[in-house]
Amino acid sequence: MTLKAFCQRACAHVLSAPQVFIVTQVNTNWWFSLVFSKQISNEIVINSSAKRLWAVITDFEDFPRWNPLIRRATGEIKTGARLEVFIQPSGTKGMTFRPKVLKVDPNHELRWLGRLYLPWLFDGEHALIIEPSSENSVKFIQLEKFTGLLVPFTRSLLRDTQRGFEEMNKALKQRAEQQ
Repeated sequence: MTLKAFCQRACAHVLSAPQVFIVTQVNTNWWFSLVFSKQISNEIVINSSAKRLWAVITDFEDFPRWNPLIRRATGEIKTGARLEVFIQPSGTKGMTFRPKVLKVDPNHELRWLGRLYLPWLFDGEHALIIEPSSENSVKFIQLEKFTGLLVPFTRSLLRDTQRGFEEMNKALKQRAEQQ
């Protein structure tokens, strides 16, 4: 029996008896989000133009030379396209996955969705966001929202990925500011 079905039956039972209060609707989405969804992020201010930073984060060929998290990425940066990405946070074995590009907004945002086998098992929506703060300064935000039934069992993966975000953002700052 699903949680929603259980709540509906419980409410029907409660409402059939004389009560002082009335339950009109049960929303179970908050429970699912609390248990099966986690978001991590890291942001950094970079002394670079948005255009320059976009060029660095979309130059997949150059990733092996500077990127300590995304060691390799290939594919067309186009909405709907599939990429092949190898991530390896420091101290881990790393993994290859084939995310689908969800959004390409040049000089502002690149977003993709990686999935482990089936929807709702383990999904990761990754975003690289550039927010201009002045002509030659931007805030770079890297975030990932994990959803699915396996999320409660991924603490070490989340910790490693968070560390990887921090390391990548520092390396990105150094790379963008030196060129």
